[in-house]
Amino acid sequence: MSEPTLLDQVFAQENRQDPYPLFAEMRKTPVARQPDGTYVVSAYEHIVTLLHDPRVSSDPAKRGLPGPGQEPAFINTDPPKHDRLRRKTTSFFGPPHKPDLVASLEPWMHETVNGLIDGLAGKTRIDIVDDVAYPFPVSAICRVLGVPREDEPKFHDWSGTLIVALGARFHPEGQEEVFQKAIKASQELMAYLTDLAEAHRESPADDLLSGLVTDEDPDRMADEDIPATSRLLLIAGHETTVNLIANGMLTLLRYPEQLERVRSEPGYVIRVVEELLRFEPPVQMIPSRSALEDIPLGETTIPAGSGIILATAAGNRDAARFTDPDQFDPERQDGAEGQHLGLGGGVHYCFGAPLARLEVQIALQTLARRLENPRLVQDPPEYRPSPVLRGPIHLPVEIDAVRPA
Repeated sequence: MSEPTLLDQVFAQENRQDPYPLFAEMRKTPVARQPDGTYVVSAYEHIVTLLHDPRVSSDPAKRGLPGPGQEPAFINTDPPKHDRLRRKTTSFFGPPHKPDLVASLEPWMHETVNGLIDGLAGKTRIDIVDDVAYPFPVSAICRVLGVPREDEPKFHDWSGTLIVALGARFHPEGQEEVFQKAIKASQELMAYLTDLAEAHRESPADDLLSGLVTDEDPDRMADEDIPATSRLLLIAGHETTVNLIANGMLTLLRYPEQLERVRSEPGYVIRVVEELLRFEPPVQMIPSRSALEDIPLGETTIPAGSGIILATAAGNRDAARFTDPDQFDPERQDGAEGQHLGLGGGVHYCFGAPLARLEVQIALQTLARRLENPRLVQDPPEYRPSPVLRGPIHLPVEIDAVRPA
């Protein structure tokens, strides 16, 4: 058996707790060819270059890979189709149709997080993931899209199955079985969303899905693209935020002086969340890009047709870009704020970034303010199987009490 590559080791579950030493080794060969012909790119400068390079494709069909058997979401398409679908979706997530959408949700967000924490009163041990980090973002994206509250639990199983498939290469069940489960989950989710779109067409409400299905613009989104877009937003709209809240609380509990500042200094949490996106990003890599042409990069040329993996978590700790990159420092002065790779970049920059930032800011600040003497039960915690979307599967915490809202 051949020696495992650095990528193999990053993907291995036993390294999920701390992949950053492996990413540091990766950066010694910033553009590294893998045995299957894929190239892993780990240096900040090179990743930024490729995120903005039109010769890099997000469409698996252009590599000759089999498609999902369903209409792809815009994250898996290239311009001009990508731009048209994203622009149309954005028009109901912000200007011109919903310019105040995110801001209008802020009172509801505070109420929802406080309600979840109210439910912890009397407990001395809680699970940050199950009790807050998971239910809050799910409720938020379902509210934005127009998913009935009673249907929210269905997405836990569907989404979890699809996310596991991102790390299927090293899943103990075996790659084929994981993929088959993911295909089934995707089909069930798409069928649900197709029916939901029809229900909103007949009885529209004030939500994104209703906006898409009742749009009278001649350039409206095609009916077959609407369920795929909704699937993308439902999964991406909560999985990354769940991990960022959990990673954030874990980091703050490891740095108690930072937790105290979040508790006592209004506005400080904004800087904390930006540094978390660099230091413990919920998306560790972008695994499915490919080269449409030969692409010279540093001392290497990535040949046309090659797969590309952008190791964004490695780039986020590149000492050529960030001062003391392995230190958690929300007040760093190296221009890192807004320059990290935690939300991607280029035409595929995170669609829901304004919503996610606000959700995490509110969740972390409210948890810091209301939990009395929180302390980790297990460090490191157990992590989810996916090496792509990394975060604790549970985060047990002991507390003395829950403070009043």
